[in-house]
Amino acid sequence: MGSAYVVGTFDTKGTELHYVAALIAGGHPVVTVDLSTTGGNSDADVSAAEVAAHHPGGAGAVFTGDRGSAVAAMAVSFERFLAARDVAGIIGLGGSGGTALITPAMRALPVGVPKVMVSTVASGDVSAYVDATDIAMFPSVTDVAGLNRISRQVLGNAAHALLGAVTRPVPAVEDKPAVGLSMFGVTTPCVTAVAEQLADDYDPLVFHATGTGGRAMEKLVDDGLIRAVADITTTEVCDLIAGGVMSAGEQRLDAIARTGVPYAGSCGALDMVNFGALDTVPAQYRDRNLYVHNPQVTLMRTSAAECRRIAEFIAAKLNACDGPVRFLLPVGGVSMLDSPGQPFHDPEADAVLFETLEGQVRQTGDRRVERVPHNVNDPEFAAALVAAFREVAGSAGRTEWERA
Repeated sequence: MGSAYVVGTFDTKGTELHYVAALIAGGHPVVTVDLSTTGGNSDADVSAAEVAAHHPGGAGAVFTGDRGSAVAAMAVSFERFLAARDVAGIIGLGGSGGTALITPAMRALPVGVPKVMVSTVASGDVSAYVDATDIAMFPSVTDVAGLNRISRQVLGNAAHALLGAVTRPVPAVEDKPAVGLSMFGVTTPCVTAVAEQLADDYDPLVFHATGTGGRAMEKLVDDGLIRAVADITTTEVCDLIAGGVMSAGEQRLDAIARTGVPYAGSCGALDMVNFGALDTVPAQYRDRNLYVHNPQVTLMRTSAAECRRIAEFIAAKLNACDGPVRFLLPVGGVSMLDSPGQPFHDPEADAVLFETLEGQVRQTGDRRVERVPHNVNDPEFAAALVAAFREVAGSAGRTEWERA
C-alpha cells in the first residue's frame, strides 16, 4: 500500500502542511515532502535537499539563490523523485509559484492516482497546471498563509477529499480492453458507429479532439491504460500547423510511436482550423473560407498548402511507429462540412492531403495507407475503419490485450 504524499514549501507553509498531514494520517500512512528552495532545514519526512539531489545537475542546480531558476529546477527534481515512489495519492499547497512547482510531478503520475492541489490561482485558468490529467484544483479562498477559520475548513475539505480517494478506491472493471477514439462534432456519426461496433469486445473511450482531448488520450496510452487507438479525428494537427486554438502540440502521435500500440487512424476534420468568436480570427485569415460553428467557435477551411503540411506532419509521425498502423483516407470527404453542397467541400485540397500521405508514409506490411471511397461519416467508412482496427489489434496478439 502506497502512502499519501503531502507536499509543499515547509519554510513558508509548514503549519498548513502539517495540519493537512495530520488529518490524512488518521486514516492512511502519510509522507511529508519539503520543496523549499532556500536551502534550510525542516521537519518534513523528506528534506528539500533530498529532493533536490534528484536533479540531473545535483542539488547545486536547485539552490541557486535565484527564486525563478530554483523553483523551475526543484520542479524537475520533484518529478524525478516522485517517479520512484509508491504514491497512493498526493496533495499540494501553494500560491502561483508552489502550484507551478508541484503540478508537473502530479501530471507525470498515471491518471487515476488521486491528485489534489490547493492553490491561490485555482479559480482562474488552470489549464497550464492541469493540462490533460485528473488533478483536482481546490481554490484556497484565502492565501495559504496561516490557519484561520476559513483556511482550516478549506484545507480540511481538501485533506478529507484525498483521504477518501485513497481509502475508497473506485472498483476496477477490466473485463474488456480499453480503446481510445478521437471525435469532433463533425465526425460524430463515424465515431459513434465505430464505438458501437467495437463495444461487445472492447471498452471504447471517446476523447473530444480539442487539444486537451488528444493529449489526454495519448497520456493514457503512455500510462498503459489504453492499449489501442482508433484515431478517427486527427484535426488537432490542423490547429498546430495553422495556429488555431485547439492544437494538441508537437507531441501529437508520439505516444503511439513510443508504445507501439495498435493504431487505426484517419483524416477526420482535417478540413478545419478552430478559432474563437468571428472577431478573434487573425487578420491574415479574414478573407478565407470561414464558417461560424457557434458564437464562440469559428472554423476555417484548410488550404491545399496547409493540407500538404498537415499530411507531412502526420506522415513523419506514422513513420516513427513500429507497431501496426493503418491510416484510412475518406475520399468522399473528411467531415460533415466536406461533402458536395457543404461549405468546406474542396476535392482539390483533399487530393493534396491524400496524395501527400500516400507519398510520404513509408508503407510496409504493418504500416499501410488505404483509400476508402466514402465520406468519413458514411456507414461504409465506419465499417472499413472497424475492419482495419480489428486487423491491427489482432496482429498485436491477445496477450497485449489481456494487460489492458
